[in-house]
Formats: sequence, structure tokens, C-alpha cells
Amino acid sequence: MYKRRTPGAKRDPIKQWALPDRVFFAAGACHMLAYAFLERYPHSGFEAKWIRPAPGHTGNHIVVVRDDGCVFDYHGFSEWSRYWTHAVRRANQWWPGWSAAVVSIRTDALVSRRRAREYEGLWMKEPQEFLFDPLARGRRYLQKFPAPPPVSAAAG
Repeated sequence: MYKRRTPGAKRDPIKQWALPDRVFFAAGACHMLAYAFLERYPHSGFEAKWIRPAPGHTGNHIVVVRDDGCVFDYHGFSEWSRYWTHAVRRANQWWPGWSAAVVSIRTDALVSRRRAREYEGLWMKEPQEFLFDPLARGRRYLQKFPAPPPVSAAAG
């Protein structure tokens, strides 16, 4: 969850591409980072989740989550309950009354508008709609983080 400070950065491809990686993958290209992650770690047990705000609210976000509660987004790895508590608290600071559902989505919906439209209310840019290749940028950004931690014994 991230609130952009650069006016027009989501809709202006030049401004969006000029954002620092962390901001780029926090607001507007989170689905590209999730796709790059799942592409790099296909057997890690993670799946894409859409944080879908309640009607009348903003704050869509895509993360990858594993059954043991490990979550990854532009921050890196975290534990789901801690991550979710922080996300809800932060969103409510910006948008009072904010709430959201967490929806599992197919990996191909992250890079295909046609597939994304199968989920009511989900709209995301396809890779070719960015100024340059967001998947290559996502792959480079992933190099800043360690591989996913092993699945905890408690989850097995």
C-alpha cells in the first residue's frame, strides 16, 4: 500500500518510469513485481493476492503470499498478520473507513488485461503499456532481496 506524491505519475508513462524502484513497484506496477517473483520462484508455494478495497475506496495492491503466512511485496518479505495490520492501519490514515478483501488471482491475470477482467473490478496495465519493460525492471529489483525463506515446519 502506497500513496503516490508525484501528481499524474500513474497515468504519465514518463513520470511513472522515472519513479524510484520502490515507489514504482508500490504504486502502479506491483502486479509486475508479483509476476517477476512468481516467474523466478515458481515452486516456492506463493500465489498472487489482490488487496481489493471495499467499494468507494482506493488502495488496490498485489502481493504474493504463501500458506505459512510469508508475504512479499516491494518492502521485501514479511509475516502476513504483521503486514496486514500495518497495511490496514496505514490505509485508514489516508482513507478513513478503509477496508479490503484479499482475493486470490491467477498468475496470468497479472500480465493480461483480458485475464484480469475475469475478476470484477480488477484492471491493470499490461507490460507493453509501460514506457519500458517492467518485468525486466522487476527481475532486477528482486536481486535486492534474498530467496524466499524455507516453508516453516508449522505450516507443513
